[in-house]
Amino acid sequence: MIEDRRQNTEGVPKKSEIFWGRDDRIRYSMNTPRIIAVSSGKGGVGKTNFVANLALFYASLNKRVIILDADLGLSNIDVLLGIAPKYNLKHVLLGEKKIREIIVTGPLGIMILPASSGIRDLTKLTDKQRLKLVSELDSFDIPFDIFLIDTGAGISDNVLFFCSASQETIVVVTPEPTSIADAYALIKVLSRDFQERHFRILINTARSEKEAFDTFRKLAIVADKFLHLSLDYLGYLPFDQRVKDAIIAQKGFIAMYPNSNFTKKLVGIGKKILDSPLNEVKGNIQFFLRKALRVG
Repeated sequence: MIEDRRQNTEGVPKKSEIFWGRDDRIRYSMNTPRIIAVSSGKGGVGKTNFVANLALFYASLNKRVIILDADLGLSNIDVLLGIAPKYNLKHVLLGEKKIREIIVTGPLGIMILPASSGIRDLTKLTDKQRLKLVSELDSFDIPFDIFLIDTGAGISDNVLFFCSASQETIVVVTPEPTSIADAYALIKVLSRDFQERHFRILINTARSEKEAFDTFRKLAIVADKFLHLSLDYLGYLPFDQRVKDAIIAQKGFIAMYPNSNFTKKLVGIGKKILDSPLNEVKGNIQFFLRKALRVG
């Protein structure tokens, strides 16, 4: 049973109130369902905030959006969207609930598969737990257009598992040297150990377009030199002090500030993702959600 938390969406505009373009909903109505992992090498780079706002944008296009909070020990997506789920993935892994029973409905009808918080045992899934989760996801039969996986940060087994299971991976990076170095480490491990070859890079909190592209260029140069990878520049989100205000208010930034430069950039990134073709289906563990893909 889907738990409806719509009472927590006060202040979120209705779909018809977010007008991104006259033909957008028609233009993007026939896309193949997509499974997108959003990750980062370093924590605190705005990854979850990006996922939440991207989901809101897609939902405003009448897309059926599901977010899987895959940061299993430190969940944040429910907090960011002002939702208090009763059940989460912990109950699925313990065999107490089926995965469709833990879904909660957020702003604009976004469906959320919440993770647990403060459960240390879930920060490193055992083989048995991973098999259980894959089995549950494999039987998932709720239609969707966009399935966003908000992974944890770093190169833990959980992060690598979800990134390698998705159709495409977006790595969020900030201009800080530590963020660039940690993003490279994540890409290196996924490339070396999981044969991942396609990575889309989003630069967050950049002060200018030049700073954003310079950041991407630094990462792209080392990826090309040492990993023989050509990274895809997805774009950048500008630094905006009001992002913190939206997080504190537990509301989507694009709903609070629809005419901001941040929102315009995010909308452009969201459209770019939908406009780009999917890469070849991966050969390792990307068989989960296959039933839902057929249903969708």
